[in-house]
Amino acid sequence: MGALELKAHAQTRMQQRGIPPRVLECLLDYGREVHDGRGGAILYFDKAARRRLALETGRETLRRLGKHLGAYAVMVNGDVATVGHRYRRIWRR
Repeated sequence: MGALELKAHAQTRMQQRGIPPRVLECLLDYGREVHDGRGGAILYFDKAARRRLALETGRETLRRLGKHLGAYAVMVNGDVATVGHRYRRIWRR
C-alpha cells in the first residue's frame, strides 16, 4: 500500500470483518470519496466506481470482489482509520 498508513484499528477491523487487502486497494484506487463532516473522508463503491473498476481491471476482478463491493473505508489525515461493510446508505453532501 506504499506510503499509505494503515492504523492498527483498521487492520483489526479488516481481519474481524473479513475484508481482504485487495478490496482496500481497489477502494483507494477506484472508490468514490465523500467527506463525513468530521474531518474525515469515506471511500466506497458507487455505480461509477464499479464501472471504472470493471473497465480497468476486467469483469473477472469485479466478480471475485462481489460480496465485498459493499465495503467502505474511513480516511483521516491521509491514513485509513477503519473499514467495514455498508448496511446503510452513505449520504452525499
